[in-house]
Amino acid sequence: MRKDTFSYKVTSTVASVWDNIKRVFSSQADPEAEKKEEADSADQAEATKEEEEKAEEGMWEETFKSHSDSKPNGPSSISLDFSLPGVEHVYGIPEHADDLKLKTTDNGDPYRLFNLDVFQYELYNPMALYGAVPVMLAHNAQRTTGIFWLNAAETWVDISSNTAGKIPQTDVRWISESGIIDVFIMLGPTPKHVFSQYASLTGTQSFPPLASLGYHQCRWNYNDQEDVRSVDAGFDEYDIPYDFIWLDIEHTDGKRYFTWDPHKFATPKEMLQGLMDKKRKMVAIVDPHIKIDSNYKIHNEIRSRGFYVKNKDGGDYEGWCWPGNAGYPDFTRADMRAWWASMFAYDQYEGSMENLYTWNDMNEPSVFNGPEVTMHKDAVHGDWENRDVHNLYGLYVQMATADGLVQRSGGVERPFVLTRAFFAGSQRYGAVWTGDNAAEWDHLKISIPMCLSLGLVGISFCGADVGGFFKSPTPELLVRWYQTGAYQPFFRAHAHLDTPRREPWLFGPENTALIREAVRQRYTFLPYWYQQFYHAYRTGEPVMRPLWVEYTQDPATFAVDDEFLIGQNLLVHPVTEEGARGVTAYLPGKEEVWFDIHTFQKHNGAQNLYIPVTMSSIPVFQRGGSIIPRKMRVRRSSSCMEHDPYTLYAALNARGVAEGELYIDDGHTFNYEKKEFIHRRLSFSNNVLSSVYVQRSSFCLKHKSTSMIKSKFRRQLEFDFDASMSVVTVRKPGMNAGADWTVTLQ
Repeated sequence: MRKDTFSYKVTSTVASVWDNIKRVFSSQADPEAEKKEEADSADQAEATKEEEEKAEEGMWEETFKSHSDSKPNGPSSISLDFSLPGVEHVYGIPEHADDLKLKTTDNGDPYRLFNLDVFQYELYNPMALYGAVPVMLAHNAQRTTGIFWLNAAETWVDISSNTAGKIPQTDVRWISESGIIDVFIMLGPTPKHVFSQYASLTGTQSFPPLASLGYHQCRWNYNDQEDVRSVDAGFDEYDIPYDFIWLDIEHTDGKRYFTWDPHKFATPKEMLQGLMDKKRKMVAIVDPHIKIDSNYKIHNEIRSRGFYVKNKDGGDYEGWCWPGNAGYPDFTRADMRAWWASMFAYDQYEGSMENLYTWNDMNEPSVFNGPEVTMHKDAVHGDWENRDVHNLYGLYVQMATADGLVQRSGGVERPFVLTRAFFAGSQRYGAVWTGDNAAEWDHLKISIPMCLSLGLVGISFCGADVGGFFKSPTPELLVRWYQTGAYQPFFRAHAHLDTPRREPWLFGPENTALIREAVRQRYTFLPYWYQQFYHAYRTGEPVMRPLWVEYTQDPATFAVDDEFLIGQNLLVHPVTEEGARGVTAYLPGKEEVWFDIHTFQKHNGAQNLYIPVTMSSIPVFQRGGSIIPRKMRVRRSSSCMEHDPYTLYAALNARGVAEGELYIDDGHTFNYEKKEFIHRRLSFSNNVLSSVYVQRSSFCLKHKSTSMIKSKFRRQLEFDFDASMSVVTVRKPGMNAGADWTVTLQ
C-alpha cells in the first residue's frame, strides 16, 4: 500500500492502537515490568498521537507538490473485491499503454483510472492516461463474464492471481475515492453476449460517416490556407487518396476556439469550398478551455450565463492552458451542453461549412498549472466536486459537440468528432485515439493492444497517430506504421509542431510508393469496414477484435496481441520490429483455412506460420468460408468512389462454401434509421454464387471451372482461371446490388 495515501495512514493508526490494547492485556504483575510497560506505553501514546495528527491533517486537506486539495466532506473511499474462479485472463479497464492481457499487480502499483494529459507516456505501465472505462472482461474456455464498476472518480484496480490450487483464480479489487457501490455483472456466457449486455447499459458505437473511415492527414499545424492547398494538391500529384485534412490550435485567432486566424486563414469558406469541390473534408480543433478575454464572444456568453466550473469558494475556476488564463465550461449541465451545441450552427461558427468537422482535445481536462496537469479535485460542477465526476468531463464535451454537428444540419447529417478523453459510453459520440505517442517501434507495437482493449469495452472507433506524434520516424518505421494504420479503425497521420514535415511523398519515390499502396489498400476495403461499423452500431461487437473473441475455446489465442481480427473474416499481423524479414502468425481454428489476400495462397488453421516479409506489405488473411466486398477502383476520396462497382472476394472453406454480406446506404445521413439502405446476404454453395451487383468476383477454388452462367438470362460470363492458385475471376457480370441474382459455375 502506498504510504502517501489516506488508507495507509488509517491502517497505521489502527495498528498502533491495537498494539496498545494487546500490551495492556498481556502485561504482568511484576512492578518493574509494569514500570517499563508504562514507559513504553507513554512512548507509544506519543507516537500514536503524532500518527493521528498526521492522519488528521490528510483527512480534511491534502497537498500534492505545490497544490492543495480541500475535502469539505472529509475523507471517503469505496471498495469491493471480486474472486473469479477458473480465470487466468482478464482484459479491459482502458486506457493503459500495456499488453492486452492485464498483469497481476501484487508487486507494483494497481492500474489507475483517472483522466490525465500525460506528456510522453510510459509503455507497459499501469499509469493513468487520457481516458477511463471501468469495465473488465474475464475469459476462459468455458465462459466470458464482465464487471462494470460505474464510478467516475479516481479509481484503482488491483489484480492478483492464485494458481496454488487445482483451479486457478484471479482476484480483483476496485477502489474509488468517492461515490457509491454501483456495479453491473455481465454473465455472458460468450464474449458476444457480454458485448450485448454492456451495450444495453451504455449504448453502441455510433455509426460514422463513410468518409471518416478513409485516410486523415494531420499535423500540428498546417500554417495557412496556402499550406492546406499545397498539401491537398500533393495528394493528387502523388495519387494518394485521402478524405480529411486537419487543423490544430494554430488556425484560431489567438487560441480562441470557433474562430480563424484573420491573416493565415482569412477566407475559410473559400478553403473549405476548394476541398468540397474535390469531395474532401476538414477537421478543426475545438478544445474546452476558453480564453478569458472580454473581447471574446464565447467567453462572455459562458460567464454571463454562469456556465463555468466553479472553484471551492464559488468563483469561476481558472487554469492555464494553450490560450493562457482560461475558464472551463461545466459540461455536466444539460443547459451548458445545449448552448455549446448551438455554437456549431453556421450563423454562430463563422467560416464553417457542412464539410467542417470537429476534434476535441485537452478534455481530460488539461490544466497546465493544476495538480497532475488537470483540474483540482475540489472544483465544483453544479452540486458535485470534480473528485466525484472527473472522468466524465471528456464524454460530456464530445456529447455536446456531436449534438452540435447534428443540429446544424437539422438532424440530417451524421457527425464526426474525435476525442482524447473518454468514459464508458463515449462510443455513442465518435472516435478516440491513443494520444501523444512517439515515433518509436514500441509505440507502433503498443497501438495494437491499446485499440483492442478499447474495442472490448465498446469503443471500436480507435486509432493511433501514424508515424508517432513526438520525434521523427525513420522511413522504415513510417512505412510499417502506414501499413498497420491502414488496418486499424481510425486511420490518421499526425505529428508534433517541432517535427520535420512528413507528408507521404517526402521520403523518396520508393517509400512514397509503399505508403501509397498501404493507403489504397485501406480504400479497397472500405465496403467491408463500413459494414463492420454497421454491425458494431447494431450489436456492440468490436470492429477490431482479439482472436479469442471468435475462437473462445482455443487457449493459444487468449494472450495474443500482436495480431487481430477485423470482424470475423480478416486477420492482420502487422510488422512491428525494425529490419524484420519475417513474422510468425498464429492462424486460429482447427477447421479453418486462411487465404493470403495478396497471393491467395491457402494455409490451414490451428498453426503458427512463419511468413517471410518484404517492405511491400504486411501479412493479411481472409478466412475461408467468407465473402468480402471491396472496391478496386481507388479514387482521390471515398465520396468519389460512391458509384463505382463492387468486387466480391469469395474464399471457400474446406466444404466449398462461403457466406458474406453487403451493406450500402448514402454514407452520411441518418436515413438508414428509416430503412433506406441495401443489406444483401451473399452465399456460395454448390457452385452457385448469389446476390449483388459486382464488377468482378474472385473465387478461391479447389478445381477448374469452365463457364459462368447468369440466372434468368443464362448469359455466359467472361472469366479467368489461375490454375496455380485455384482462383477464378469473373469479369463484369453487371448485376444490380438491390436485385436477386445467381452466378453458376459449370
